[in-house]
Amino acid sequence: MNAAAFAQTAYGTHAGTVKTPRDLEHEALARVTGRLRRALAATGPAAHPELVAALDQNRRLWSVLAVDLVHPENGLPGDLRARLIGLARFILKHTSEVLTNGADAAVIADINTAVMRGLRMEGDAP
Repeated sequence: MNAAAFAQTAYGTHAGTVKTPRDLEHEALARVTGRLRRALAATGPAAHPELVAALDQNRRLWSVLAVDLVHPENGLPGDLRARLIGLARFILKHTSEVLTNGADAAVIADINTAVMRGLRMEGDAP
C-alpha cells in the first residue's frame, strides 16, 4: 500500500466530519434544548433540579453567543446580530423570571428551536 492510499484509509473517513461554526452552534443549541425539553417533561423530585441545571446550561450558552455577537469580527449582518442580541437578553431575563417567579420555561426552548431552524436555513427564523 502506498503512502497516499494509507493516508486515505487512515484519515479518509474523518474528512467528512469537519463542522462549520454554524454546525457547532446548532449542535450546542440542540443539546441544551433537548435537555431543557426533557426537564420540562419530567415529574417527581428530580424534576426541579434538572430544570434548574438545564436553564443554567442554556443561560451559559446564550451568554457565550452574546459575547460572540458583540465581537467586532462577527461576520453576521448588523440587523441579524442586533435581533440575536435581543433574544439573548430576553432569554437571560426570562431565565431569571422562571427561576424566581415560576414563569414558563417552554418559551426558551421554543426560541432555541427557532434559532436552530435559522441555522439550518429552515423556514422563517430570527
